[in-house]
Amino acid sequence: MEYTIPIPDDVAKKVQDRWEDIPGRVLESFALAAYNDGIITEYEIQKILNISSRWELEEFLKKNKVYLYYTEEDLEQDIKNLEKVV
Repeated sequence: MEYTIPIPDDVAKKVQDRWEDIPGRVLESFALAAYNDGIITEYEIQKILNISSRWELEEFLKKNKVYLYYTEEDLEQDIKNLEKVV
């Protein structure tokens, strides 16, 4: 699906001077906002932004001061899984 976002020409020119890839920046902002609002998952961010690895995703999120959702329940499950291995 594609959307068109109207931006006044003078504003678009000003932004274009700083951001060479306006559609890319808008798409990144969209993905981050949807993730922060709990609408999409990490995997869906990877699909939207064509991010190929989990490490690249974590780097992108960290760069944008957004962190993976990791609950206390996730921690408890990780501890149980580690105990099974050790």
